[in-house]
Amino acid sequence: MNAPFAVSQQARQRSEADELLVAPSLERRRLQCYLVLIVSDIVALSLAFVVAGWLYDMNDGAVRSLVYGQVLLPIFLTLALYNGSYSTCSLRQGWRGVLRAQAAIVVAVAVVVFVQFLMKSSSESSRGAFSGGVILAMVLVAWSRLQLRSFVRWRCGANVINELVIDDGGPQLRLPGAIRVSAAAMGLRPDLNDPNALDRLGLVLRNIDRVVISCPADRRSNWAMILKGANVDGEVLDDEVARLGAQGARVAANHGLLLVSAGPLGLRERAIKRIFDVAFAGSAILALSPLMLVVALAVKFQDGGPVFFTQRRMGRGNRFFNMYKFRSMSQALCDENGNQSASKDDQRITAIGRFIRRTSIDELPQLFNVLLGDMSLVGPRPHATGSLAGDKLFWEVDLRYWQRHSLKPGLSGLAQVRGFRGATDHESDLVNRLQSDLEYLEGWTIMRDLQILFLTLRVLVHDRAF
Repeated sequence: MNAPFAVSQQARQRSEADELLVAPSLERRRLQCYLVLIVSDIVALSLAFVVAGWLYDMNDGAVRSLVYGQVLLPIFLTLALYNGSYSTCSLRQGWRGVLRAQAAIVVAVAVVVFVQFLMKSSSESSRGAFSGGVILAMVLVAWSRLQLRSFVRWRCGANVINELVIDDGGPQLRLPGAIRVSAAAMGLRPDLNDPNALDRLGLVLRNIDRVVISCPADRRSNWAMILKGANVDGEVLDDEVARLGAQGARVAANHGLLLVSAGPLGLRERAIKRIFDVAFAGSAILALSPLMLVVALAVKFQDGGPVFFTQRRMGRGNRFFNMYKFRSMSQALCDENGNQSASKDDQRITAIGRFIRRTSIDELPQLFNVLLGDMSLVGPRPHATGSLAGDKLFWEVDLRYWQRHSLKPGLSGLAQVRGFRGATDHESDLVNRLQSDLEYLEGWTIMRDLQILFLTLRVLVHDRAF
């Protein structure tokens, strides 16, 4: 091969490679952002202790306080590197990075205080300057990180990573911020017997951080094999995963297994929720016992029937339990299976019953269900098995209905504070509350339960209670 021809061929190859390049590399730019964040955190933390020390004892205080910052700094940086304060997720979501950095500061402070306690050296330090430095450091670190959001977007864009969707004849997939290319238009083939085809695909995947392949089922295995050697996070679209609601996958005994269900709460979360339920329900029963006694006597004297109405409802794990309420309907007309929802002018409801239903007082006996462990203070409301939305049973409207039973039913829930309560005259009445119930299951925290209980106070009296 003569030299001019070789040079010409190399030029064509470089030209073709440039044409196939779909995105510039963001790896170096992300590293630049990490470095800027680290420097920013160091400056913010050091400056915070200097300022706090100066305000506490002028120049001498600034020097001593800076020493505290220098002791705290390496511990903070070590924790921040490990807890994801400098990660792709923190670059993409600024507030998440701020919270992780704040957590690293708090733990670092705890370590320093503990070491000082063991060494009995706390008396030699200025608690005021140290405390002020910590508080100011948390403020300055948060402020500086939020100010750097524009720098991160300038260097890396809104998505921070290069995500590529290759359309090879599969379902149309739209991912926000992702680059989308056609395999046919770019001549990309998952041919494991053609090195040239693999090289061409390698050129396209250059600088890509994550790639998603949308293709027919018969080509998924070839694409999967190619992606394993492509040095990139690769995914193959399979709508069976969505149909089954899979949450993960693993291989066991040479078989592929999809994780389709998992308890929404771990042991620690269940313990916290249960302790809170028992403490709150027990206190509420003691505080509301005079009111409950008055209501019980009023219901009894209304028509001489039983005080409580017991109905079989479905609870956690799709298991039945007996739910208690103050009886609000005539004894002879009570609907034990819940086949008929109460209406606004329902003749079955007594005079006392209309008042206690409108004010939600009829629900108070469910505090005993909470103590018994059948219910929780917050969760999806339990339904009677015969309940109808329009002319369909609840689970006939949407099969996702059964998913709401992975947690204990609650006295109140996200659907209730959003106003989705009362009669289900139309299918949409169920769909709205079901969507809220499933949303509640996705991210439980004790703070969210407290928020829902607080918001429940606003809807205790409502016009949907018949």
